[in-house]
Amino acid sequence: MRKIFTANNPTEAELVRGILESAGIAAEVKGTDLWGARGEVPVGPDTDPTVWVEDDSRAEEAQALLADFNRDRPTVQGAAWTCPQCGEISEPQFTECWKCGTGRPG
Repeated sequence: MRKIFTANNPTEAELVRGILESAGIAAEVKGTDLWGARGEVPVGPDTDPTVWVEDDSRAEEAQALLADFNRDRPTVQGAAWTCPQCGEISEPQFTECWKCGTGRPG
């Protein structure tokens, strides 16, 4: 068994596992049990969910599939912005403030 991916959250880990399994590569997600303890345990690669390929001989094939997935994934351009109404900071993909609903300036 070989680790091939460290996810940002359990949902991303399950998505990657699904991509691999749809290509016939058996995979397992580990580390989701620690997700609920975030804030109580240190956050980092040791506590993030990971995806493991069960057959080491298919690890390179799995990494190639993930490279294709990441290349085709849309990326968000820009920087976080501050709401002119309430001062809340929002990520660039949002067009309205999540806190008060004011539209992004510009």
